[in-house]
Amino acid sequence: MTIQVERFDAREWPDEQLEPLFGDAFPKFIVADPVAAAYIKRVREFFGEYDIMLLDDGVPVATGWGVPIRWDGTVTDLPWGYTDTTRKAVEEHERDATPDTFVICGGIVDRNRARTGLAGRLIEALRDLEAAKGCERVIAPIRPTLKTAYPLTPIDVYAAWTREDGAALDPWLRTHLRIGGTLLATAPHSQTMTGTVAQWQEWTGMVFPSTGEYVIPQGLSTLYVDRERDVCTYTEPNIWVRHR
Repeated sequence: MTIQVERFDAREWPDEQLEPLFGDAFPKFIVADPVAAAYIKRVREFFGEYDIMLLDDGVPVATGWGVPIRWDGTVTDLPWGYTDTTRKAVEEHERDATPDTFVICGGIVDRNRARTGLAGRLIEALRDLEAAKGCERVIAPIRPTLKTAYPLTPIDVYAAWTREDGAALDPWLRTHLRIGGTLLATAPHSQTMTGTVAQWQEWTGMVFPSTGEYVIPQGLSTLYVDRERDVCTYTEPNIWVRHR
């Protein structure tokens, strides 16, 4: 497998090439974060050089992106998580602040290429972006993939779980740690998604007959349904990893 790296916006990608990557990479409700939605257009406009595609013989097999921010290296100065990172990056860029930290915000690997080492190659490519080399630090608020099986478990507890061999239980966290990352902190309120009862019923394929908490498909935590106000709220946790 010979991997090439190029900017995502370097060319037009046919839908049939993107479908294996984006088809079911994230749950439908991931778009329901109103704060992230307010900033995503400017993220793409300002930080295109941090959005990459990995190719195998010209075929897209993985993609990932990130943003630069200012961070003093302490846990207390960390953004709340993914959403706050995008807000911080955009607002600092608009006031010409000089970034010193690169944040890996997301990564997707072709589901047909699982367990081939490609996830680690993607993280390394993001970590080693030429544009990011001027930054003193590289961090990532990762979305733990196996947390969907444990939505009732607090993220602090989940992040500390290990297998019998001592490696992290979560596969995505384990990949980051395997290539040199260290667990930095947890982000219990990394993203908050909201919508009407009807919207969440469509996104999850469930019915919510009464007010209360529900375990939902692909959820890292529970969904709170308020039938009287016709609003549902889901807060997703992440895990902060530091790479350098």
